Amino acid sequence: MPSPEEASTSSSPEPQAIAAAPPTFKSLGLIDPLLEALEQMKYKAPTDIQAEALPHALQGRDIIGVASTGSGKTAAFALPILQKLWEDPKGLFACVIAPTRELAFQITQQFESIGSAMGVRCATIIGGVDIQSQKIALAKKPHVIVATPGRLLEHLEETKGFSLRSLKFLVLDEADRLLDMDFGPILDKILKLIPKERTTYLFSATMTTKVAKLQRASLSNPVRVEVNSKYSTVSTLLQYYLLMPLPQKDVHLIYLANTLAQNSMIIFTRTVHDAQRLSIMLRSLGFPAIPLHGQLSQSARLGALGKFKAGGRSILVATDVASRGLDIPSVDIVINYDIPTHSKDYIHRVGRTARAGRSGKSITLVTQYDVELVLRIEQVIEKKMELWPVDKDEVALLRERVDEAGRLAATELKEQGIKGGHGKKRKRGREEGGGKDDMDRDDDVVEAGIPKMNKKSKGRR
Repeated sequence: MPSPEEASTSSSPEPQAIAAAPPTFKSLGLIDPLLEALEQMKYKAPTDIQAEALPHALQGRDIIGVASTGSGKTAAFALPILQKLWEDPKGLFACVIAPTRELAFQITQQFESIGSAMGVRCATIIGGVDIQSQKIALAKKPHVIVATPGRLLEHLEETKGFSLRSLKFLVLDEADRLLDMDFGPILDKILKLIPKERTTYLFSATMTTKVAKLQRASLSNPVRVEVNSKYSTVSTLLQYYLLMPLPQKDVHLIYLANTLAQNSMIIFTRTVHDAQRLSIMLRSLGFPAIPLHGQLSQSARLGALGKFKAGGRSILVATDVASRGLDIPSVDIVINYDIPTHSKDYIHRVGRTARAGRSGKSITLVTQYDVELVLRIEQVIEKKMELWPVDKDEVALLRERVDEAGRLAATELKEQGIKGGHGKKRKRGREEGGGKDDMDRDDDVVEAGIPKMNKKSKGRR
């Protein structure tokens, strides 16, 4: 990334030097209120995706942006929307659809920060939150709505007086994830309820056939902007693996937490059950851990994220709810307790560290059953993971305490009623208040390898 001096160079005596000068936010044609906000946010120069997308976006074109996680794509769609809003201020001007609730909150924060000088008003419309307060927020006609698909459709169908007929911009962020999570039918319904005459931005980390189909349905004559089309991890990330037999997985995780105690880390698990179990184990052994998964209430999830970001807890134990898009400034290490079945999910998980040019480490726990998955990931990222050194004597000393902590955690989980990662608790939630609000359950169910549950529940009243 250019230094501030290089980034602000506008006058240059030689024509060749002008051609070679890196783009600045000013040279891309942004207005002063946005330039002031970017300066306050310490954005020195546009990232690749911003430099590529902004000129087309400011001309009013539809855009397909293909860029990896941590590339600054939120600002790539927020800036042109806010610039057009400045020219033509209207309520219900833009709608951003995101796959997870946490990502929706983060996008709202970014819109509010960049649009601070303009007094932009945003509303976050997600499940797991009181619907009445959202109806009141929508009645005030905010400029920008950031929503998860399930709750947005519920408002469009049932909230009196609310429609998006005057919508000028639609953004589908993390489109590949939206479709992986079976939001396709909901998106189709939403697209029928909003005007055809609009500008649409579709951002995705990968171009799958599903995304291509959605693109044909929702965009007209789009410009494709692709930054590092190869799906890969950043060069500042050091990737390691740790080999152990399956029964010794917990003790090796605690060994890592112990040896890396000075660092902030995210531990990714495949199921809610494991996220909850490991956070209880870590806490009982004196580690400041906090869980984040789809079975927590929305306020608990935001609280967990807030504590981790502020440094009150240095270990976040999370399902893939936290793997997409979340920008947590200082994550030193990502540990994969379970290996994700899709290589792109691995790339998103480890993308929580080594962001924006910083360095970071990822460590993946590998049992005898995971070797094939690791080889597949290495093939996709075109890098070999290195073996993380282990002191076997130290691991042996920890075994007894870890086993005891495991027994305590199992007892506590039984009391909490979280069984096997996806037991009765989730079903009860669906029957009691579920319905449409459950449409934006995050992807814990899908990640745990049981996506068919959604289809069964459709027939149930």
